[in-house]
Amino acid sequence: MAGGDDSGASGGKSSESLNDLPMFNAENLQNNMKVILYCRTFLSIIGGVIAGILGFTGFTGCVFYFLVMAVTSVGLITKAKFSVPSYFDGWNRVIFDGFLSGLMSFVLFWTFAYDIVHIF
Repeated sequence: MAGGDDSGASGGKSSESLNDLPMFNAENLQNNMKVILYCRTFLSIIGGVIAGILGFTGFTGCVFYFLVMAVTSVGLITKAKFSVPSYFDGWNRVIFDGFLSGLMSFVLFWTFAYDIVHIF
């Protein structure tokens, strides 16, 4: 993951107030958000296949999805070495952003794997 850009400070009294503000490189921030989206989508697909193979149905499968997304959030925070403000513009970006974006992929692969293993 790419970190923030601190190259904007140029010395002087006004630069001290600028150092208090977080500075981000837009390209790095955008890349980090793509990483979150790709991780969540990939783990939604893997989680859906696992839920289908294990035979989860109804509420159990939904709980499994939220568990997979929680583990994904913890993994992303660990990957950022718990210094989330250095890589993202807030904790909510890592924890909640894209949380429901992988839901359709999860349901698709969940039903597909369940049908292959338990019905056919």
